[in-house]
Amino acid sequence: MPEKTIAKFEISYLQILDEKGKVDTKLEKTCGLSKKQLLEMYRYMVFTRVADDKSIKLQRQGRMGTYAPCLGQEATQIGSAYAMKKEDWMFPTYRDTGQYLVRGMPLRNLLMYWMGDERGMAIPQGQNNFPLNIVVGSLVPHATGAAYALKLQKKNAAAVVYFGDGATSEGECYEGMNWAGVLNAPVLFICENNQYAISLPRKWQSVAKTLAQKGIAAGIHCIQVDGNDVLAVYLAAKLSLQRARAGKGPTFIECYTYRMEMHTTADDPTRYRSKAEVMGWKKKDPVDRFRKYLEKKKLWNQKKEAALLKECAAIVEKEVAAAEKLPPPPVEDMFKYVYETPTPELHEQLDYLKSFVGRKENK
Repeated sequence: MPEKTIAKFEISYLQILDEKGKVDTKLEKTCGLSKKQLLEMYRYMVFTRVADDKSIKLQRQGRMGTYAPCLGQEATQIGSAYAMKKEDWMFPTYRDTGQYLVRGMPLRNLLMYWMGDERGMAIPQGQNNFPLNIVVGSLVPHATGAAYALKLQKKNAAAVVYFGDGATSEGECYEGMNWAGVLNAPVLFICENNQYAISLPRKWQSVAKTLAQKGIAAGIHCIQVDGNDVLAVYLAAKLSLQRARAGKGPTFIECYTYRMEMHTTADDPTRYRSKAEVMGWKKKDPVDRFRKYLEKKKLWNQKKEAALLKECAAIVEKEVAAAEKLPPPPVEDMFKYVYETPTPELHEQLDYLKSFVGRKENK
């Protein structure tokens, strides 16, 4: 049957800083980052890594519940969050420690949440951050709705939503992107493609050449970025957010990165991936890469590195102590935040719980 081409599509790839710390100077200038900003980004990356390592240890010691590590994804997290403005809204996944820290969330809040205290997700006043989300892909439609609301209110702001490679197989992920395209909503979709949806490798997730191209069907701008290159992630997010705020619509960024630790502390990654694979990705470590870059610019050295690690460790220990010394939350809290106005059924259940607890205490 005779055919003719009616449209062609392509996906661009962005990298500024390679594995050895070598930089594309032209693109580097486009970032527009000062020396102070570069050092601040590096500090966030190191602080995120130190906090992440401590969280795993807390879980292993029985002082924290199941935790989702972010080792290896610091460039994706810090680079994108650093490009956001305070007025923008963030919709994170359960692995997005770095974004929260850049956006001003106290570490103790995150620790509280993973310790089982829901008060940790009480977002501080003035922070446009949503609570972290466990349900894969479900925040994509929420972010699109929030972005459309910003558009209707004529706010100079955008929504940024994060999700993993596995979420791109969820219907609600595409539905949210499709509506964003239709509504020309100011939203940035960031896929943290860390190569695994729990134990399912990327190659079994989709045979598409890239995950970024999934946004093409929604009619939105798409790009794949080296997710271990903090400068590339920052520039891609910065330009995408500028487009969104200017009324030029949504963008899908696929950050090609790697989860170097387990999916969660309840997972054993040695059952589904090889040591050689992990070692290969360690050569692309985002923190090491950025440090080499800073050293070549004469902005960093071993003495500064040692001082920063000591400083971060001290802050983390202080935040852990603050999280652990809080008294347990009232048991009735589980009923308070389900609906704006509690239903009769919830009132009945709360009364029963109070009665049950009272009987236990009087024994």
